Amino acid sequence: MSLFDFNPDHTEWCARNHQCGTAGEHRSDSIQVDLTDTAGYGYGRASLVRVRDADGREWAEIRARVALAPVEPHARRQLHTLLSGLRDLVTRTTVAGRPAPRTRRKAA
Repeated sequence: MSLFDFNPDHTEWCARNHQCGTAGEHRSDSIQVDLTDTAGYGYGRASLVRVRDADGREWAEIRARVALAPVEPHARRQLHTLLSGLRDLVTRTTVAGRPAPRTRRKAA
């Protein structure tokens, strides 16, 4: 471990490890999730890391490993479904971070 902290302004959630370096990023510990069905069959694994970049912007970094079908057309369909679902998930997550719309009051 270095005796000098090149990036001393750690956040409360920062892992305070080697990933907080001279780039100015702060990174949380990874949250791991095994993706299984109700019978326990493994479909994949996902991890999420919270990141604050040097400009102060915060991000969620998602990494997923998903089991693909052994037959090419089916695997391609899975990849298409994965990307479509990811786009929808990112869009819904972004909207959830915005303030709720103001409701109009009826005139008396």
